[in-house]
Amino acid sequence: MMNWLLRHASTSASSLGRLFRQPFASLMIVLVIAVTLAIPASLNLVVKTAQSVSSGWDSALDFSLYLRRNIAEADAANLRDLIAQRADVASVQLITASAALAEFKAQSGFGAALDQLSENPLPHTLVVRPSATSTSQSIILLQEELANLPEADAVQADTEWVQRFHAILDILRRAIVIGGSLLGVAIVVIIGNTIRLDIQNRREEIEVTKLIGASNAFVRRPFLWSGIWYGLFGGLLAVGLVYYGLYLLAPSVSRLAGLYQSGVAVTGLVAGEALLVVGIGMALGLIGSWFAAARHMRRIEPR
Repeated sequence: MMNWLLRHASTSASSLGRLFRQPFASLMIVLVIAVTLAIPASLNLVVKTAQSVSSGWDSALDFSLYLRRNIAEADAANLRDLIAQRADVASVQLITASAALAEFKAQSGFGAALDQLSENPLPHTLVVRPSATSTSQSIILLQEELANLPEADAVQADTEWVQRFHAILDILRRAIVIGGSLLGVAIVVIIGNTIRLDIQNRREEIEVTKLIGASNAFVRRPFLWSGIWYGLFGGLLAVGLVYYGLYLLAPSVSRLAGLYQSGVAVTGLVAGEALLVVGIGMALGLIGSWFAAARHMRRIEPR
């Protein structure tokens, strides 16, 4: 085992040295791999940021159940407790007519005019929040059932835009997976073609090595390490490009958040995600070099 590790360490060092002896060509390949990996990683951050922003929109799924004006406050409280026991309801909040009128006076600026009213025109209101497991169809069914209650006067809801937004995020996530898979195939092709050219340039060396008894696995080893090094440096550079892009976007995002008085910030790569990008780069490099080496190595035999 120790000899096996030492041979791999020696081969990896020699493969790394060969890459550094061709700095321009190696840099171009690493740069292509980095850009290819950075595109889906950056798009994933955009989706994560949008998802973090929309996580505070749970209240947008709430809907209001306006009760008839002849319903007493005690009956409204009993109805609240009854609805809250449903499995498809997360919580129910009762806004009494007096509390609603007081809030309207404070926020509308018409407090003096509203004091002249002989009676409160506002009804008691129940703000219903569906459970987290509710689907669009179950929420619509819940609204219809509550609207048919004898105490109910009307139901007001405006949740379609939230549902559309989450549907768009789901489409983007699927598109990122599909696009990332296609870009991964492109990386495999790029590295495979690079290894193929390297094998052709070292054809005579490979023939001499095989002539003295080297196996295909021994000859293939340095090319596999070359693919791993390409993927490693490409993944590291991709992470650097993503962080640099976030650095460039930070002032604009902060200015936009200030205009809307919001604490929105672009979500960065966590350590696990950065390691995943690097790991994917190394895996794709190994796969590309393996296919190229395995295909072309059998065609090279000493004459």
